[in-house]
Amino acid sequence: MDTLNLAERYAAPPIAWSEVTGLVDAGYAQATVDAGPGRHTCWLTSLNADGSPHTNAVGGLWREASFWFVTGLSTRRGRNLARDPRCTLALSLRELDLVVEGRAALVTDPADLTELAALWNAEGWPCELDPAAEPGPALTAPFSAQSAGGPPWHVFRLVASSAHAVQTVEPHGATRWRF
Repeated sequence: MDTLNLAERYAAPPIAWSEVTGLVDAGYAQATVDAGPGRHTCWLTSLNADGSPHTNAVGGLWREASFWFVTGLSTRRGRNLARDPRCTLALSLRELDLVVEGRAALVTDPADLTELAALWNAEGWPCELDPAAEPGPALTAPFSAQSAGGPPWHVFRLVASSAHAVQTVEPHGATRWRF
């Protein structure tokens, strides 16, 4: 992994990647209880056919050093990822803002999907494995985010190629990593 200190001119130390993963490993809220501007914590940007960005709030899970998220394949986000898997996921935590860049890979392993469904259930989304979904296993539930389209919802894993973070607390560093 290559590390670049983006705040060197301010004499701030680089942020350790282990510090970032420790924060996301500890868990983070998908949304806050108030309706203010800080209510969403996680956003995914995919690429439209003309190369312009398309950004939506998503319920991203951190597991096995990757972000995992759900979308309907017929949504613009789903169609974008099918055509071009390059994307970014941005996460706002109290301690730092993080952007992870990479490629989204469709998850079809029933064991992974069952484990992810259990994690989403623990966060309040009552989803379950739909093994008969097309083009492969997906998740179903009585409801989902309005922007996710109708069921089934397919799971993607963001395979990171780089990331950058800006600390929002002392020592206010900024660092970029290439994996």
